[in-house]
Amino acid sequence: MSDSDRPSRPSRSQDGRGRHARPDERQPRRIYEAPEESTASSQTQRGGRTTGEPDRTPRRSSASASPSRAASTTASRTGAARAAGVTGATAGSARRPRSTGPADYRQLGPTPVKIVLSLIAVLLLVGGGYGYTTIGRLSEDLTQTGSLNLGEQADGATDILLVGLDSRTDAQGNPLSQEEIDMLRAGEEATSSTDTMILIRIPNDGSSATAVSLPRDTYVDGGPELGNTKLNAVYGTTKFLRQQEFEEEALANGVEIDQARMEEESTQAGREALISTIADLTGISVDHYAEVGLLGFVLLTDAVGGVDVCLNNAVYEPLSGADFPAGLQTLDGQNALSFVRQRHDLPRGDLDRITRQQAYLASLANKILSAKTLSSPSQLSKLNEAVARSLTIDSGWDIMGLATQMQNLTGGNVTFQTIPVTSIDGTSEDGQSVVTVDKKQVRAFFEELSGESESEDSSDTGTTAEEIPDYDPAASTVSVLNASSVDGLASRVGDLVAGAGFAIGEVGNLEESGVSESQVNVADTSDPAARDLAEKLGGLAVVEDPSLEPGQISITLSGTYTGPGATEDDTRTLDGDYSDDGYSDDSSDVLGTPGTMEDTTSEQQEPISAGTDGPMCVN
Repeated sequence: MSDSDRPSRPSRSQDGRGRHARPDERQPRRIYEAPEESTASSQTQRGGRTTGEPDRTPRRSSASASPSRAASTTASRTGAARAAGVTGATAGSARRPRSTGPADYRQLGPTPVKIVLSLIAVLLLVGGGYGYTTIGRLSEDLTQTGSLNLGEQADGATDILLVGLDSRTDAQGNPLSQEEIDMLRAGEEATSSTDTMILIRIPNDGSSATAVSLPRDTYVDGGPELGNTKLNAVYGTTKFLRQQEFEEEALANGVEIDQARMEEESTQAGREALISTIADLTGISVDHYAEVGLLGFVLLTDAVGGVDVCLNNAVYEPLSGADFPAGLQTLDGQNALSFVRQRHDLPRGDLDRITRQQAYLASLANKILSAKTLSSPSQLSKLNEAVARSLTIDSGWDIMGLATQMQNLTGGNVTFQTIPVTSIDGTSEDGQSVVTVDKKQVRAFFEELSGESESEDSSDTGTTAEEIPDYDPAASTVSVLNASSVDGLASRVGDLVAGAGFAIGEVGNLEESGVSESQVNVADTSDPAARDLAEKLGGLAVVEDPSLEPGQISITLSGTYTGPGATEDDTRTLDGDYSDDGYSDDSSDVLGTPGTMEDTTSEQQEPISAGTDGPMCVN
């Protein structure tokens, strides 16, 4: 990868708008709502304006927020959906989502669990699933998803996708009370928008955690069904379309709709689509998934007694309920939600909102990881309750393993960043305001984050292998053997190899066991075809095998394989492009029409850290 492919990272400026600044050394102002007062009753007059709950009709989510390609399909299904008495959330239904069925439960263990998973909780303001009792016996029930198509931590790190949903239910699918809905200022109408998406990367040695935010309005390729769309619409639109399919099938067969099954399977489809879209954008295989509703922000904040923030300027924005003075202040849960949700009247819109979220998460992480919180039975008990009601995780998550991996993590090793964007005022094909990105830059950002770029840059120092000479792929017969438990892996990779012009030998499962790493076997390790295949399949080892004849190559794929064809929805080819099944063939394309406002602030500011002495001041 050339230097020109990487996002620019200029040195930090000291005078640009929106840059973080150290607050003065003073006690923060505490902002709390009186427990007995409702938002509506606590309105006050301020400069001719009424503060508190704005008098507005809840914004209805509609097909206009969905991709144009899906819109026509959705419209054609609406009549059938209404006839069945069920509509999707993205079509403006006020129907509350039902429970996804009986929850799976996992028992969790000792002290590192509550520290590590409190941190994960902080990164999405959800909680991770630590258990706690005052006598040290830790146990907690977490709601878990069904099986998701996730990675196997094969790239030297654990990558966790944390998703914040604009939902009106708790983790168990129970509707929120009217009092809670009013407190959230979210309106009555349930939606499935993923308004917060954070990809957390934790190296296998557990030495650090980097949380990377993906703007909700990022314009992405959602695949053949959705087309180009905003990232926050992928989950909800996919879920809506699956619900429509259920309704059509029920109408055609004259049977009653199985509401619980429809909710469960459509929700899973939404999760899968979001995971796949983010993997395509970032080049990162998502290993674990966590999901939280709006209530999680409030519960976790109140559980630790409020969290400190700092503002560069006073703000008043009634849509979100944000009404704060400049400077240091301590927010309770309800005001914290307003603080992190405001996106109007900010210089950079959603990107300033993300910066607020990151500064707030860093402050909350610092507070949860402090000795005061970890030694307080009452606060840990409240955190435990907040987690149980807020969080859903994937069913394959080894929480104890992650806790052991991260037991020495401190706040200073937790940082927050945002993906590079090309403009913050772009326009989609259907005229919506979007954030445009260059997928090549985004992938370069994550490669640099994971350290992969260092090995690629080593060509400048002469440390890489010599250039692979030209060869005729048809002169080599390649066998592909699956030594993993991943169904269809050998067939997918075999098809890619055949598509590159190689002759294909045996394709199937490896009968022998004990293979832990993928490799390319060949009679002579200098064979250019074997070396090229090894490189294109993700940098596999080339291993000498005297039992093979010249011109014979054998590829063995283990459970750690992450190269092209690793999953069913992997559209990569051996040339590093993408197949024509709906994903972009050119990863350097910028979807939509870029605007004129570039995000220079993110490039100039240092990553936000959870290890500072006080909160960083933000817009």
